[in-house]
Amino acid sequence: MTLSLYDATIPSNIQILAALEGLIVKAETFCAEQGIAPSDLIGARLAPDMLPFGYQVKAAVEHALGSIEGVRAGSYSPNLDAWPTDFAGLRAKLQQAIATLKALVPAEIDALGDRDTEFRFGETAMPFTGASFLLSFSQPNFYFHASIAYAILRAKGVQIGKRDFMGMPRFKR
Repeated sequence: MTLSLYDATIPSNIQILAALEGLIVKAETFCAEQGIAPSDLIGARLAPDMLPFGYQVKAAVEHALGSIEGVRAGSYSPNLDAWPTDFAGLRAKLQQAIATLKALVPAEIDALGDRDTEFRFGETAMPFTGASFLLSFSQPNFYFHASIAYAILRAKGVQIGKRDFMGMPRFKR
């Protein structure tokens, strides 16, 4: 069996983004049960020099979906727009990304593998192929931000575990 670029990225991104949506549901419930303002969790950080939960969710979406758009365009720069400041906005961002990823055509993603792609941030420019950008840059960033979002909620006392992070595995059919 040959593993395509699509297979190596898109299904797992959908799986983890759906799991993040489930984490938000649990965070909302936690806030309601504990009498905590949602902004306290959305703005929570693991460390003072790290960005908050809301950013981590936005960044996971950016590295799942924005990276595909960047490869298509031949250049990717981090999206510096503000992140949603409420749970509904974060859920909507995740739902939109999941729907867009589900609509992708595998052959189109596979065709991006050899495409020249440049990462740009300020004066920094790094050359990649589409495949090396998606697999060695965006995919590690995607999992980093998704796991930090999970860790922030866990550190704040939301009752979640590994299965909440993993979401629904793709079983043999």
